[in-house]
Amino acid sequence: MNISITSRHLDVTEAIKAYAGAKINGVLKEDYPRIESIHVILDIQKFRHFVEVVIQAGQHIRVEAKEESDDMYKSIDKVADKISRQLLKIKEKKVEHKSNKRRTRLADFEREIARRAGESG
Repeated sequence: MNISITSRHLDVTEAIKAYAGAKINGVLKEDYPRIESIHVILDIQKFRHFVEVVIQAGQHIRVEAKEESDDMYKSIDKVADKISRQLLKIKEKKVEHKSNKRRTRLADFEREIARRAGESG
């Protein structure tokens, strides 16, 4: 997983880089393990602090989130929560896509074949 941190209109300290990397990486490892790259963009416009995260994951999944607040650390926390929710939603969609109603277990299938063979023979 490749994490790149970019800044616009500010000089990023090592503390902010470490905090952003740890926060994003910690939240994302739990939810979605197939992440290929993460791009964190930190921006300041007047008194507003923006954090934008773009995640590229396997199976052509691209997730973007942007948050704004009066503190850079708050913005990082908010965007981490938003990304976590988005990836969890994608993960649940993939799991729920295949319904268990149409699937039959192998044991049930074998019993059905044995029952049909007993009826006809």
